[in-house]
Amino acid sequence: MSERLSWDQYFLTITRQVAERSTCARAKVGAVIVRDKNILATGYNGSPAGMPHCTDVGCLIYKSQTPEGTTEENCFRTIHAEINAIAQAAKNGAAIRDAAIYITHTPCIHCFKVLINTGIVRICYEKEYKLHTLEPLLQYTPQVQLQRVELPTPPIGA
Repeated sequence: MSERLSWDQYFLTITRQVAERSTCARAKVGAVIVRDKNILATGYNGSPAGMPHCTDVGCLIYKSQTPEGTTEENCFRTIHAEINAIAQAAKNGAAIRDAAIYITHTPCIHCFKVLINTGIVRICYEKEYKLHTLEPLLQYTPQVQLQRVELPTPPIGA
């Protein structure tokens, strides 16, 4: 008999499936916003509705520089999964204050700042992505819990 998933593992597993809708050629990211064990909204990274997708017409990459001098590459076409989930909640009138968000990867610094302002109190993720960029902000956001969730490894042959 297999062990039952925790609620955190359950919702994080759903983010993997949501990420499969991604139209980003560089990474598949999924997000699920949850309150009281109920899914309020989902999102994945990709182009806005009705606009060309990276998987169809290619990425529009631009470079920017962080205050530390690191060069980063981002895509003009793509909206991040967290922002798409927040937009879906807003479009459908779902209040997300005091909710949790489950994301396949840690949020980028821009999404993290938006999550703070929406009142999200818990950010659960599976994989680290530029986590070091969030560390300077964490000291100012004690109301937001950032937590890595371990998912069980599926049995061989499953």
